[in-house]
Amino acid sequence: MTDFLVRHLVRDHENVQDPAVRERYGVLSGGVGIFLNLLLSLGKFLAGVLTGSIAVTADAFNNLSDAGSSVVTLVGFKLAGQKADDGHPFGHGRIEYLAGLLVSLLILMVGVELGKSSIEKIIHPEDVTFSLVTVVILICSILVKLWMSLFNRKLGKRINSAAMQATATDSLSDVVATSAVLAGTLIGHFAQVSIDGWIGVVVAIFILRAGWEAVKDTLNPLLGTAPEPELVNAIQQLVLSHEQVVGMHDLVIHDYGPGRRMCSFHAEVPEDEDIMAAHDAIDHIEREIQEKFGIETTAHMDPIATGDSEVTRLRDQVRDLVKEIDEDMSIHDFRVTRGPLHTNLIFDVVVPHRCRLKDEEIQERITQAVRGVVPDCYVVLQLDRSYVGTK
Repeated sequence: MTDFLVRHLVRDHENVQDPAVRERYGVLSGGVGIFLNLLLSLGKFLAGVLTGSIAVTADAFNNLSDAGSSVVTLVGFKLAGQKADDGHPFGHGRIEYLAGLLVSLLILMVGVELGKSSIEKIIHPEDVTFSLVTVVILICSILVKLWMSLFNRKLGKRINSAAMQATATDSLSDVVATSAVLAGTLIGHFAQVSIDGWIGVVVAIFILRAGWEAVKDTLNPLLGTAPEPELVNAIQQLVLSHEQVVGMHDLVIHDYGPGRRMCSFHAEVPEDEDIMAAHDAIDHIEREIQEKFGIETTAHMDPIATGDSEVTRLRDQVRDLVKEIDEDMSIHDFRVTRGPLHTNLIFDVVVPHRCRLKDEEIQERITQAVRGVVPDCYVVLQLDRSYVGTK
């Protein structure tokens, strides 16, 4: 069914990197969610009124909030699909993350309200009337919500959407919530035990947990997370596959929303390389990353000494000394300037964020270690804690 809807309702559905196509996926997800959730909400509300069950009525309002969440998803994708403008030169893609965050907050709000109503029902219990119609409605709701969860998860994976994954999580939590309501209804009728309020509390806890997980999944891209290791390795392999490039550093991937990523890095080339040939290679690398990964790229060319054996020996020595302080530290932009009285060793040190040493302590330890093997040198170093990451 999902593939059928995508094929007939999403034009150019395979081109998922296109913001316009992503928008069509979002409209499909939102439209289906609005229709089915309103239908389920109406059915459960009538069943809750007829039976007097707080759990069934709460589940009805849960579906109503889901319809609202679907509206948020739909509007979010429409806004995220807007083209770049003077105020937002990189587009509006992050609105999709905001839409997912808002859906997650709505899930938490529903969980809190359901918990309050359920506790009141425990304190002031009321008889619940059994209805076969209610049981049928709840069973249908479970099946519909299970399909909606699979539907949104499949769409979310296809276009790598945190908002759709949050919606899928919400639908799955509804499956468990409605199943608990159904179990409570059946137990209350056949065992003559009033557990309606307690079932509501269990459902509320589950919804709150699902909401919190969804908040984390949608908030992380807004805060800026490290790129996938597979993507970093693939970019590094691509760059270093060009013979003009002997090294790279300071790779940073900027995320401006799904399908709107940029990256920048420094490409090291031999200082005696033909400048035009090296520049042409860098241009080619930028285009290749754009075509292969859909990431707009800017590369800075760093000339380094590769034909001077003494500079190479010193660079290797300094690199090993730095790694003795922290295995994950690395150096780049290593240069040597020689004078009649002393030699300057100039380089940058990349420090991992997890390193707890203070900058002053790192500089002192590196300086002392280097001067221990090269006594007549001055150490000029720059610390950089902005290793491979996102912005």
